[in-house]
Amino acid sequence: MDMGLSAAEQRELEGRLQKRQMKDFMGLFSNLVDHCFVSCVDDFTSKSLSTRETGCIQRCVQKQMAQSQRLSERFAEHNTAMSQQAQQPR
Repeated sequence: MDMGLSAAEQRELEGRLQKRQMKDFMGLFSNLVDHCFVSCVDDFTSKSLSTRETGCIQRCVQKQMAQSQRLSERFAEHNTAMSQQAQQPR
């Protein structure tokens, strides 16, 4: 990742990138938890989740993770296509 930066600047940039990635991950996780909780949990008369709520949460998490993975794949495909298009002579 050498962009003409000193070693200290590279370390600072890497630290900022790691913090940003953690913040993005925590936001994604928080949204996942919030969405699945709101969508699946509706009975607050018991301390534990019902069988229906547990199944709903499992399906919700699986769908959200699959959606996130597919979105990442499409983003990578798009970036590859854009990169190839930018490299072609005009």
